[in-house]
Amino acid sequence: MTGDTAAESLARLAAERVDHRFKGLPPDADGLTVGELAAQRRNLFTGGFATPVLALSAERLEHNLKLMETYAARHGLAFAPHGKTSMAPQLFQRQVEHGAWGITLAVPHQVRVARAFGTRRVFLANELVDAAALRWIAAELDADPDFELICYVDSVRGVELMDAALQDATRPVDVVVELAAGEGARTGVRTEAECAAVADAVAGTRTLRLVGVAGYEGEVPKADTERVTAWLRRLVALAADFDKAGRFTGLDGIVISAGGSAWFDAVAEVFAEIPELSRRVVKLLRSGAYVSHDDGHYRKLTPFNRVPEEGALEPAFRLWTQVVSRPSAEQAFVNAGKRDAAYDLDLPFAQVIRRDGAERPATGVSVTALSDQHAWLATTPEADVEVGDWVGLGLSHPCTSFDKWQLIPVAEADGTVVDYVRTFF
Repeated sequence: MTGDTAAESLARLAAERVDHRFKGLPPDADGLTVGELAAQRRNLFTGGFATPVLALSAERLEHNLKLMETYAARHGLAFAPHGKTSMAPQLFQRQVEHGAWGITLAVPHQVRVARAFGTRRVFLANELVDAAALRWIAAELDADPDFELICYVDSVRGVELMDAALQDATRPVDVVVELAAGEGARTGVRTEAECAAVADAVAGTRTLRLVGVAGYEGEVPKADTERVTAWLRRLVALAADFDKAGRFTGLDGIVISAGGSAWFDAVAEVFAEIPELSRRVVKLLRSGAYVSHDDGHYRKLTPFNRVPEEGALEPAFRLWTQVVSRPSAEQAFVNAGKRDAAYDLDLPFAQVIRRDGAERPATGVSVTALSDQHAWLATTPEADVEVGDWVGLGLSHPCTSFDKWQLIPVAEADGTVVDYVRTFF
């Protein structure tokens, strides 16, 4: 990070000029700064925005931020939401303002983005053996005593590579042993004996410091409440065994981390059972998709469906498209496709139609396929769809929605655009 404060770094985003790089923005806004355009408070539907344009709901975004802040506090969890969902430093900052312990990230480039905008705590939920990236991280740690970073290790060989790359480092890099979610799962150590061997390897270096254990319950094979809970208890038991063996001496706290966006209720339940250890425990939750939520995958999987008394997330995305062709009574096409909408988990959902300033449900309209720049709509006899209509689409999977848009309008319920969120993928 440069000498700028986080506020100064974020303020530079408002000074960026609007131009052809940013899809959907008003063509007559070219040359304005993002801040100047935001100050105009244009209306998404009448202010010159061009379809397709992705928008975030200002009210729903704030609701989701507050809800997860409250949830984490209620359950005694530290919260490091996964930043790879949005890769938006403005949202990182809002998450921190809403109580986040730090930001979770997945690869070194994402850490560089976060550091460029002043993020002080990073949990890197991945193994890191790239020598160039490790040397950069070491330099960041050495230059900034307030910067904290924790990353995964899952092999003795990985520890050796990290140690070799960090020989010139002043501060050790904090690591957690990743426990795999099961045979055939993704990364992580498969057995407790192997976990101990990795921990021993870390202890044999001066460049690394073991601070806890972690993993991702979303990779548990045939995941259900029983299997996920059993794996989480394995994770907690591993931390207790490490502590009993004296592996966490000299620490202020022991990190135990898990939690994607589908099972954080199980994480909260099991982490509430963590026994007293020799040091305080940082119970670190990492769910990230909540910030925008969605109308498909996470609407079905969210733990709030199982614990409705705790609240409900609200889908904050809507992709506005326009009907450009109506070749038959059974078919229409809008001008947004794979370049604009997430489609890796579900197709978009036709939600509303706007015509002459009036909005109504998209009755009888469904998305059946996507081309690169078109969505295929099937229309039943009850569908009232004409060329020129705006069609609002709900999306499934936040991570592959944010990554298609570099500058996203944030609109209030009446369409007033009050901010623009910049992404860095």
